[in-house]
Amino acid sequence: QLQLVESGGGLVQPGGSLRLSCTASGETLETNAIGWFRQAPVPEKGREGVSCISFGGDSMTVYTDSVKGRFTISRDIAKNTVYLQMNSLKPEDTGVYYCARNMRPFLGFCSLNEARYDVWGQGTQVSVSS
Repeated sequence: QLQLVESGGGLVQPGGSLRLSCTASGETLETNAIGWFRQAPVPEKGREGVSCISFGGDSMTVYTDSVKGRFTISRDIAKNTVYLQMNSLKPEDTGVYYCARNMRPFLGFCSLNEARYDVWGQGTQVSVSS
């Protein structure tokens, strides 16, 4: 059974960088799209899709507008891990970051619709503050 574990969160000053890792056990991450989502410390805001990467060698990547040019998603098949490199962090990037697996394998595209994802990690806290 697939389990996902996020790591790499922490407290960073505005303008700083963090790299989040989503490491899988039990199954491979190679065959499914993987997404990163975040929950801001404002409950009414809901969980937001941040980025996703599709299945395949020429993986498609998607980013929400607010992180384009600052965040980069990537996959290391050998380590069964998906990364989210976050640069130029802003206070509004603060939140709990979750990774999740898309429920359908072998898709050459990905979506930031959380309803498409069936297995979730427990999250890692990212705090951006001076």
